[in-house]
Amino acid sequence: MNTERLPSPAPSLRRQLTGALLAAVLAFAALQAAVTYRTARAETEALFDAQMQRIALTLSGRLGEGGLGDDDTPAVDEPAAREMIIQVWRADGLMLYRSPHGRLLQPQAVIGFSDVNAGGERYRVYALRTATQVVQVAQQAAARGRMAGQLALRAVLPVALLAPVLMLIVWWVIGRALGPIERARRQVATRRPDDLSPLPTAGLPAEVRPLVDEMNGLLTRLSAAWDALTHFTADAAHELRSPLAALRLQVQGLQRADTPAARQTAESRLLAGIDRATRLVEQLLALARQEGAARDAPLMDVNLAALAHVAVAEAASEAARRGIDLTVDAPAAARVPGQPEALAVLLRNLLDNALRHTPKGGHVRVNVEPAQAGQGARLSVEDSGPGIAPEDRARVLDRFYRAPGAPGHGSGLGLAIARAVAERHGAVIEVGESAELGGARVAVMFQVTPRRQKM
Repeated sequence: MNTERLPSPAPSLRRQLTGALLAAVLAFAALQAAVTYRTARAETEALFDAQMQRIALTLSGRLGEGGLGDDDTPAVDEPAAREMIIQVWRADGLMLYRSPHGRLLQPQAVIGFSDVNAGGERYRVYALRTATQVVQVAQQAAARGRMAGQLALRAVLPVALLAPVLMLIVWWVIGRALGPIERARRQVATRRPDDLSPLPTAGLPAEVRPLVDEMNGLLTRLSAAWDALTHFTADAAHELRSPLAALRLQVQGLQRADTPAARQTAESRLLAGIDRATRLVEQLLALARQEGAARDAPLMDVNLAALAHVAVAEAASEAARRGIDLTVDAPAAARVPGQPEALAVLLRNLLDNALRHTPKGGHVRVNVEPAQAGQGARLSVEDSGPGIAPEDRARVLDRFYRAPGAPGHGSGLGLAIARAVAERHGAVIEVGESAELGGARVAVMFQVTPRRQKM
């Protein structure tokens, strides 16, 4: 039985915004309707009270002194007649006037407004006392409430009609506001795998623009990494073809050797070819690691002088084997922010390149010194070899480029690896001529705050 839980669906920003805003609109409309209804009821009640007061004031003092008998005014028991009762009493209790309704109010009225029961129904009564009369105006509470409710509902009706319209407007506005995100999604979804060009940012809102800018930055870095991988693959395939072909020929020569001396010579050539191929692969891998390393890796306070002493000590045996004088001049004060492993790779490749191009009896020197005004440090490796022609000094930093007439069997990757490490540290690498030793001089200038290289 499969107990794996299915992933929960991703929350929808549109659904969340629409639901929240529609709920807010609905709650506001309900609150507005309730407030409007209560206000309209209160205002209607006040209007009815004012109308009752005006009726009482109009009737006061306008009736004669003659009284009415019990049967002088016929009773009318229609619903409309029961809604309003008017009675006028003389000061001695004699009724001067009453509306045509069988139900009578008590003559001992409370002056002003009061609520009384008459004939089993509740009435709102207003009583006005003058010097000679008492005027009573009563309105049926049920009819009064019914009319007030109808008027209040009419006041609420616009709010009830506008609420759906507002909800439609909210839904349309959210859809329009999220339109740029949907367009960006479609643009990404319809792209070819090899299309790493930046996404268009025209018309994007300010809240979405940073996200698309970061995506474009990522696409730019991916494009650069893809180009580097493509070039590396093509260059590796091209450069490995020759060593492999040479190894095949050397193996065939070893197979054809018919004397111990010829066999020994073929074996020596084969081992040398294997060493060259191994070094080429190592250099290719080192270049790939340096070019593909993270640009935002944490930096440490690196003692560049100590690294220089270690690199010179490691290369001392190779220099002695070649008969080359290897020295270092590195004060302890030269410190730079960087990655120790990468800087060690840079030093090893600069030293290896200098030793390969320096003849027997020559001199290679490593200098480390603080830069001017104490800002950063300067690392340089000089040799007494043939040097590099001015027209080749820029190109020797490229991958697989070897200056014409260069001695040895190098791969042309040493200085390219050094440049990759220098760029990762925001340093500048220059190739020139050594004024003292006469050969080549490769200098790397470090800053206190390395410049981040954005791809």
